[in-house]
Amino acid sequence: MKKIIALMLAVLMVVSMAACGSKKEAASDASGDGDVLLGLIGPMTGDYANYGTSTRNGVQIAVDEINAAGGVNGWTFTLSAQDSQGDPDSAVSAYNKLMDDGMDVSLGCVFSGEATSVITAAKADNILIVAPTSSAKACIEGNEKAFRVCFNDPAQGTVSADYIVDNNLGSKVAVFYQSDIDYSAGLYETFKAEAAVKGLEIVSEQTFTAGSATDFSTQINAIRDSGCDLVFLPIYAAEASVFLTQAQGKLDNVIYFGCDGLDGIQTKVSDLTMIEGLMMLTPFAADAQDDRTKAFVAKYDELYKAIPDQFAADGYDAVYIVKAVMEATGKTPADEDFTAALVEAMHSVTVEGLTGTMTWDDTREPNKAAKAMVFQNGVAVLYAE
Repeated sequence: MKKIIALMLAVLMVVSMAACGSKKEAASDASGDGDVLLGLIGPMTGDYANYGTSTRNGVQIAVDEINAAGGVNGWTFTLSAQDSQGDPDSAVSAYNKLMDDGMDVSLGCVFSGEATSVITAAKADNILIVAPTSSAKACIEGNEKAFRVCFNDPAQGTVSADYIVDNNLGSKVAVFYQSDIDYSAGLYETFKAEAAVKGLEIVSEQTFTAGSATDFSTQINAIRDSGCDLVFLPIYAAEASVFLTQAQGKLDNVIYFGCDGLDGIQTKVSDLTMIEGLMMLTPFAADAQDDRTKAFVAKYDELYKAIPDQFAADGYDAVYIVKAVMEATGKTPADEDFTAALVEAMHSVTVEGLTGTMTWDDTREPNKAAKAMVFQNGVAVLYAE
C-alpha cells in the first residue's frame, strides 16, 4: 500500500511540475505567441507621484501602440507598474513581486535611490534592464544586463555647465542643491568640476536636506547677496517650487537653470508666473514638430489631459528599445537565450526615440544630444540656442 501511495505521489508531482512549467512555453506551444511582461517600479502615489505616473503613462502608450500594430515577433507587451512611493525598501519588494509574477524585461525604477537598491537584487537574475529615468551612475553599475535611457547625473552636470557657457546664459553662478540625495549632490559635483574648466565662477553654494526643505530664506538671502546672474537648481520640482515661491521679489534679473528633476514643476506651483523663463536641460521637447513627437503629445493629452514631460518620453522610448532588440534578434521569452541575445543586441542597435537617436557602448549609457527647455506662459518650449 505504501508503495502505491508513493507511486501516486510521484505521478502527482510530475503532473504538478508540468502544469507549473514556464507560462511562456505554454503560451508559445498553444498559440505561437504570448505576453512579454514588462515591469516598472516608481512612486505612483505620494509627493513624487508625478514622476512615476508620467513614466508609467508614457510606457503604456508605447505598449498600446506596439500591440495595436501586431506586437513584436508574434508576441504582445503587458505592463505591470508597481508603486514604491519613492521608498527603496518598497522598491525591492516590488521588484521581487515582479520576478515572482514572471517579469521578462525590467524597466527599472523611476528614482535613483530605488534603482540602486534594486540593482543589487537584480545582479543575480537573468533579466534585461532598460531604465528610463533613474540617473545615478550606481543604478546600472556592476550589472552588464542594465542599460539606461536618460543621461546619468555626471553627464547632466557636465552638459549643464557646457550649455550655460556655450549659450552665454551667465558667468556668475549660485548653486542651490540638496546635499542628502545622490541625484542633487552628484549633479552639483560634476557641474562644479566642469564650471572650473569652462571658466564659470561659482559665487555661492547653498544646501538643504530633506529635514530642512520648508524654509529657504537664509539660502535665498545669501544667493541674493552673492551678485550671481544665474542660479543652478539640480533639485526636484517639489523643492524647487518652494524655493521659487520664497524667492519671489528677492532674486530679480537672474536666470534659473535646472535639469530633468524640474520636469513637472508647472504642476507644483500655485502661480505659473514664478516659472516664467525657468530653464531645464532635457533631451525631450514637447513642442518639437516631428510627426512622432506631435502624435505622442496628442495621444498623451487625449488620454491624460496633460502635456507629457521627459519622464513620459523616456518611458515611451524604453519600450521601443525593447521592441528594437527583440526584432533585431528574433527572440521571445520562450527562447532560453532571450535575455543574453537582447543584451548583446543592445550594443549594436540604433533607436530613433522621442528623446533622440540613441546607441549604447560598453558603458551601457545612451549616446544622444541634449536640449534645453524654457518655460513660457506656463509651458516648456525648446530654447532657441
